[in-house]
Amino acid sequence: MSTFVVRIRRSACLAVAGLVSVVHVGAHAAAPPVAPVRAVSDTYFGTTVVDPYRWLEDLKSPEVQTWMKAQADSTRGFLDAMPGRAALLARIHALSNTDTRRGDFVRRGQRYFYEVGEPGAEQPKLVYRDGLNGDEHLLIDPASLGRGSDTHYALDYFEPSWDGRSLAYGLSTGGSEQSTLHVLDVATMQALPEAIERAHDSVVTWRPDNRSFFYLKYAKTTPDTPANETEYNGRTYLHVMGRGPDGESDLAVFGRGVRQGLDVPEGQGTYVHGSSTSPWVVAVANHNMDDNPSTLYVAPLAQATGSATPWKKIADIDDGISQVAVRGDTLFFLSRKGASHFRVLATPLARPDVRHARVVVPESAGIVTGFAIAADGLYYRERDGVQSKLIRVGFDGEGAHAIPMPFEGNVFGPTTDAAQPGALFNLQSWSRPPALYAYDPASDRSVDSGLMPPSKIDTSQLESKEVLVTGEDGTQVPLSIVYRKGLVLDGSHPTFLVGYGAYGVVSESFFWSSSLAWIERGGIWAVAHVRGGGEYGEDWHRGGMMKTKLNTIFDFIACGQYLVDRKYTTPQKLAGNGGSAGGITVGGALTWRPDLFAVILDEVGMSDTLRAETEPNGPPNVSEFGSTRTEDGFHGLYAMGAYQHIVPGTRYPAVLFTTGANDPRVAPWHMMKMAARVQAASTSGKPVLLRIDYDAGHGIGSNRSQRETTLADLWSFTLGQMGDADFAAPDAAK
Repeated sequence: MSTFVVRIRRSACLAVAGLVSVVHVGAHAAAPPVAPVRAVSDTYFGTTVVDPYRWLEDLKSPEVQTWMKAQADSTRGFLDAMPGRAALLARIHALSNTDTRRGDFVRRGQRYFYEVGEPGAEQPKLVYRDGLNGDEHLLIDPASLGRGSDTHYALDYFEPSWDGRSLAYGLSTGGSEQSTLHVLDVATMQALPEAIERAHDSVVTWRPDNRSFFYLKYAKTTPDTPANETEYNGRTYLHVMGRGPDGESDLAVFGRGVRQGLDVPEGQGTYVHGSSTSPWVVAVANHNMDDNPSTLYVAPLAQATGSATPWKKIADIDDGISQVAVRGDTLFFLSRKGASHFRVLATPLARPDVRHARVVVPESAGIVTGFAIAADGLYYRERDGVQSKLIRVGFDGEGAHAIPMPFEGNVFGPTTDAAQPGALFNLQSWSRPPALYAYDPASDRSVDSGLMPPSKIDTSQLESKEVLVTGEDGTQVPLSIVYRKGLVLDGSHPTFLVGYGAYGVVSESFFWSSSLAWIERGGIWAVAHVRGGGEYGEDWHRGGMMKTKLNTIFDFIACGQYLVDRKYTTPQKLAGNGGSAGGITVGGALTWRPDLFAVILDEVGMSDTLRAETEPNGPPNVSEFGSTRTEDGFHGLYAMGAYQHIVPGTRYPAVLFTTGANDPRVAPWHMMKMAARVQAASTSGKPVLLRIDYDAGHGIGSNRSQRETTLADLWSFTLGQMGDADFAAPDAAK
């Protein structure tokens, strides 16, 4: 069936050129500028595809910049004219700034490093304390770095030395994620001379001497460097403190082309793992800097000093290894090979054999999502649906013991230290705020650490439900629904349905304080756990990637239809929301079922999948979505890309596309081209807007005000299009 549909839609997309419709945007906002059609044709394996807006990909063009600015100004005028937006933003701000939050813990002995988000703070601060009850010491406040300028800083990553006395960290500006690596002396809180550029995505691993570390760095680019090679094939370098603080004299120790005869596959980046006591290091070649399988190598730590490092390859992609940890002479690893629900195995580093490794944690009904090593054993997280638990097991695989949970919810973590017993973990749910618990193996008790103050938000009104939805092919798709207690199923509730579904990423249950601003108005928040994610393990992931990607879209649509059929809402009050790779999901909902949704909210979304390989983050995604270089890859990409399936003369719902001008992950032109094409094609008269933040990227690194403003814009737009009088455009109220 899908082949027939693709063939029909291929014909439709050829007819776009020259068609323009008038989209109503409101009395106080200038209409978005019409994008001229300059058709470019590409032929893939005998199929010709016309791209009417290829010229918008040239982001440096003055004409493109002018068009972007006019689009952004039009959207800003429309959104700012909504009378209820200011009050909604104020409520979101109040909820977002009520509680103190602490997270991203790293333990070094009794010293804990972590980020703290305080009420009113634009960005989380990096702090440390000695012991769970020790005083909190400020290390880095990114918000203070950008004061007096037009941009803001973000802390991209941090890694303390094994003794906790030094800290390597990455900073970037404007949401670009283009990190510069710095080092801080923790005792004096003084920045050391190190400032190493092109170190974004870096995984830093300190050597046992606590004076040197391995890190990832990308090659210098020139004006002639193709965009899709600027952030690809990153190499791992060794930096010794005090030697060449800019890192330009550092020696590459691992990566593609570092040593003749060393077979390192193409991929986005590389990194090295080790420990404070092991004489071995493990190098990782990762295709997309994610949790999907990698290629692994091992070498003696003492010889990992430059290009002559004697790396020995021990695992390929088909070995399914996605997490590794080194303890003494043993490598522990998480693998999906022959185990869709994953398992943990171990092999000696002196004689590694991953294909005949001993099993530490066998596959079970639950999904093993990760593990951490402590002095008293291995702690692993096991998920069953949206709930999860923490289990401790001996290094020999014996004595598995479930850690007592204070309440049923979702575990994040754990945080451990290989030389210390016990673990710290975060526990929360859709309707219960997070708390940080410390597990003591001696007493077998999990106690509140006190690091997360009790929430001041009244959550007694919240309720959630987990249901299974029958998908188009009969597959049972999980759907989480969050709402106010006493909900009456009469179809009256504004509902926004969120979907992602890629890379095996799970849409985990978590507490979102700002959601109350929506739920208080009688709204419903729902999360579709579509294929392509990892909710049911690797099989669920593979059920929504490459040529099976349409399953992701159809699962999302089925969840939307369920909400309508069960009278949670109606098509006039249903919004579809997705971002990044979720742009494929929500873009597919727009093109396949424009009648089912009142509003589509597409945030920094992938849409022109046929052109994705040409952007900086394109090549790393080939393993997830496919390549136009192969016939199967082309057909899969063509089927999943919303941009190729916009049909002129269609009554599309209201759409708000959002992007950041500095986005390094999904180029802004995806949303720009999509906006231009839907604006030209839609005959519904409903607004199709493009929102651009010039001090943002993919959303990673955005400050609190940016996140609050974006949310207020999305929800104000949505409520206005659903008929809420408080958010009606001025002329729509006449």
